[in-house]
Amino acid sequence: MRLALGWGMMLCMVIGLHLPASAQQSPVVVELFTSQGCAACPPADRLLEKLADRDEVIALALHVDYWDYIGWTDSFGQSAFSDRQKAYARARGRSSVFTPQMIIGGIDEVKGSSRPQVMGTLGTHLSQSIMNEPIQITLSGERGVDITIEAVAPGGLAYATDVKLMRYMDEEHVDILAGENAGRSVVYRNIVTSIRRLDTWDGVRPFRQTVKVEGPEAVVILFQEQGLGPIVGAARRR
Repeated sequence: MRLALGWGMMLCMVIGLHLPASAQQSPVVVELFTSQGCAACPPADRLLEKLADRDEVIALALHVDYWDYIGWTDSFGQSAFSDRQKAYARARGRSSVFTPQMIIGGIDEVKGSSRPQVMGTLGTHLSQSIMNEPIQITLSGERGVDITIEAVAPGGLAYATDVKLMRYMDEEHVDILAGENAGRSVVYRNIVTSIRRLDTWDGVRPFRQTVKVEGPEAVVILFQEQGLGPIVGAARRR
């Protein structure tokens, strides 16, 4: 585990052109905070690779940039992802972050390279998602052009949610030439390229919004309690 001090804190798929929309059962979202420059991260990257193609899981690799100073600049790293991880820490009263870290369902933090911790926590979330699905999400629209998000919460939500849109690349191969992982050749999966907040939803009235999503990258929609709380619903179009 690598520790970094923070500053002050810290679905059935719709494919093709205008096909009929389908309601999606919310998968469990797994966020891996990782870095090409972190010697402890490759085992976590391999574990995420095992989760990447599971339909009941949305596995996301968010590459942070705070290890770039040690000799290798992460080609996928973004300060926005470092900020998201640090915001998670602040929300839990901590002033530091570490890699590799996985956050499951927006709630549970585990060491990303520990298969027993990851799979045990994920299993708990999967069993709970079968019994409890507060949001029904439908995605439609023209691939590579736009996406229409519709959601209803039949029982209402206890707290307002932020509606967020993520894009990710399916797979990239990287030869790391310097830094702690110099000489390694690593396959990365589900590499997040952007994240943006679309709206706030009260969970009472039905939600509907159409957003431009140009290009071939996968689209992930998250409904997350404000303040980086639990992810109460998620859907994906690949």
